[in-house]
Amino acid sequence: QVQLVESGGDSARAGGSLKLSCVVSGFSTGTYCMAWFRQAPGKEREGVASISPYGPISYAGFTKGRFVIYKDNSKNTLYLVIKSLEPEDTAMYFCASQTRPDCDNAFAVGAYSTWGQGTQVTVSS
Repeated sequence: QVQLVESGGDSARAGGSLKLSCVVSGFSTGTYCMAWFRQAPGKEREGVASISPYGPISYAGFTKGRFVIYKDNSKNTLYLVIKSLEPEDTAMYFCASQTRPDCDNAFAVGAYSTWGQGTQVTVSS
C-alpha cells in the first residue's frame, strides 16, 4: 500500500527551526520525484521544494535559503528543514510524490498523485 505519513510539525517561535519528516511506504524514495507543499488558511496549496532521484533539487522563490529538502533512501524518508522560522511559514505542510523520476512541473499540485495527510506548522512572533 502506497502511503506517505508526515510528522514533525509543531508550534514554534519565530527564529527557531523545525525538521519535518515524511515516511514513505509502498515504494522507494529513490524512485520518484518527491516534494513538499504547504497550505496556509485561506490560501492555495503551494510548492516548497522538490527532489528528484537523479539529484536535482528545486526550491520555491520564497524559501530564500531557509528551507532544506533531503531524503534518506535507507530509511525511505523525505525531510524538510525550515530554519529562521517566520510567522508567514504557518501552514499545513504536505509531502507528495509523482509517478516519474523527473520533477517536471515540480510545483504543480496536479503533477503529484500521492499525498500525505499533512503536518501543521504554527509560528508565533
